[in-house]
Amino acid sequence: MEQPRIGGIHCPFEGGAVSLRWHEWGPASGKPVVCVHGLTRNGRDFDTLARALAAEGRRVICPDIPGRGISGWLPVAALYSVPVYVGILTPLLAELGEYDWVGTSMGGLIGMGLISLPFDRVRRMVLNDVGPFIPALALSRMRDNLGHTPPRFADLGALEAYLRRVNAGFGPLTDPQWRHLAEHSARMSADGEMHLHYDPRIVEPMQGVTLTDVDLWGLWDWTVNRPVLVLRGEHSELLTAETAARMDLHANTTLATIGGCGHAPALMAEDQVKLVLDFLAG
Repeated sequence: MEQPRIGGIHCPFEGGAVSLRWHEWGPASGKPVVCVHGLTRNGRDFDTLARALAAEGRRVICPDIPGRGISGWLPVAALYSVPVYVGILTPLLAELGEYDWVGTSMGGLIGMGLISLPFDRVRRMVLNDVGPFIPALALSRMRDNLGHTPPRFADLGALEAYLRRVNAGFGPLTDPQWRHLAEHSARMSADGEMHLHYDPRIVEPMQGVTLTDVDLWGLWDWTVNRPVLVLRGEHSELLTAETAARMDLHANTTLATIGGCGHAPALMAEDQVKLVLDFLAG
């Protein structure tokens, strides 16, 4: 089975620089697709989709946003924010020319942020269970779930059981798919203990504050200057049916509701992968 290549650069941000690393699939000469994960996840979530895109000749780049996976950690918790991520990704994206974007949850918000900037080169965008309006209640529940993350796990089986519980919204995955997610969600500390593969400080900006609705409808007019595929988990609280319906009013938007999922469809099932491939082939 094809394995990804690893790439990386040092990216500046105000006051320093951080190592941004990614897994890359397909021919280097292929038309680029950038796939960006959710808040506590990493680029290996996209392995199934990336292999399918690579088989069609696409160059697929799956970054680990700083604080996750094999990328570096930011020095201050307050820096873990979408505007900072947009700036960190800019040197990588500037080398790609025109590219397509697949963003799950936080990855979709980063994509919408990029589109508002003068160097926007996104041809087509897939927003996986995220949109320009996020209810405060959904954010609060996400924060509460993260606040109960075990500090360590006895073994990979315990970590997988945790992922199955907190990420039930991913949908009905197979046992090998859950194990794949677990294997790439684990990191070993220097003392040999198993932890989740992200900086626990990424949730600090959400803690100790009153969370309010996120309203980015002003960005939506920029986003739909190109074709956008919106995927919504049938039971999602983060992307409500009302918000998805409003997004779907625009002529450039295609909405697909994924049955049996909440937040967010894992993009591992054959029908979900086909939706993305067919849309990006346009």
